Amino acid sequence: MAMLLQLTTFLQQYVYEKGHEVPKAATALRIGVLSTAMINAAAIIRPALSHGDVIISAIASRNLKQAQENARKYGIPKAYGSYQELLNEPGIDAVYISLPNGMHGTWAKKALESGKHVLLEKPFTANADEARQIARLAQEKNLILVEAFHWQFHPASHAVKALVDSGKYGQVLRTYARMTSPAGSIPRSDIRWQYALAGGSLMDMTYVISSTRYYLGAGAPREIAEAKARATREDPRVDEAMEATLRYDLNGRMVESKIYSDMDRANLLGIIPRAWEMPSIEIETEHAIIYYYNFMMPHLYHYIQIYDKRTGQTHTEKHYSGGPQWGRRGEAWWSTYRYQLEAFVDKVRGREPPHWVTLDSSIAQMETIDAIYEKSGLGKRQPTPESVDPPRV
Repeated sequence: MAMLLQLTTFLQQYVYEKGHEVPKAATALRIGVLSTAMINAAAIIRPALSHGDVIISAIASRNLKQAQENARKYGIPKAYGSYQELLNEPGIDAVYISLPNGMHGTWAKKALESGKHVLLEKPFTANADEARQIARLAQEKNLILVEAFHWQFHPASHAVKALVDSGKYGQVLRTYARMTSPAGSIPRSDIRWQYALAGGSLMDMTYVISSTRYYLGAGAPREIAEAKARATREDPRVDEAMEATLRYDLNGRMVESKIYSDMDRANLLGIIPRAWEMPSIEIETEHAIIYYYNFMMPHLYHYIQIYDKRTGQTHTEKHYSGGPQWGRRGEAWWSTYRYQLEAFVDKVRGREPPHWVTLDSSIAQMETIDAIYEKSGLGKRQPTPESVDPPRV
């Protein structure tokens, strides 16, 4: 239900952010947006309205008219007909990159070389080799580069992490993360189906790996025990679904984690879309089973269900603000993206944010994705070749 979640977030952002616009500081961070992708409004443009230290000052597309239309629509001062033109603009402090997956590494590198901080959409790059390259460059340039795993910045996600790490319910035994979208909900013309743009369900629904690793506090798994891809009819190199079993070594203790991503999930009885299958993760510990429903967009709706094996009792929690990491910062109406923006600005300004996605974590994320693709037989994704004419976003 990824598409539905995104559309609902657009509406939520429009309603709440429009009502909470704040004056901008004279020294506000000026952010440029590379692409006119649909996600931009929810991910950066609307959240910036309620942040006094952020101005979205430019947007770029390979289609100048498209960039100009987006600039008018969202009140962005400048529009450019190429990404490099925006990067050449000295008044831009940072960029948000929402280009197709296979172009992430190339344009993150160019942005860093242009002296810009980078908020980079997931997946970080096409593969781990690219991830290491741009991470090293960011460190050399002393610039901020972060993968936009927005869900990790939300108080509900931190509440689950605190439960797992507290030891109250013992050690983790296993995990299972799932993310699906109903059959036909993602048009076959969408970039997510294109191999040349590093498409595939595991690349798009990489949240299943991110959530697994976050709650285990782990890097790449010790081994991929099994990986089974269901390839598309149009291109056998692209996975419309992926199932995998990952084995993690946690201080000498093996934990098995299963993940499932599906961009074309079959309808129940062939007719009923599985609208209830929101991105979720189940974490079994020695004394409990913790289920986090809709971890990807918890600001819209979520619940955390804890079944205590010792008592047989189940209780449910919800967390929309505060929590163990944000404390009194934040508002209940903030989206995951708004929390993420708050942390990004903190980091760029030299402050330590309540939560952060490290470069080492993003490299481990891509190493995991590569390993699953290799085990499945599809092979790891590659950067988009210069010979390919990508969508003019």
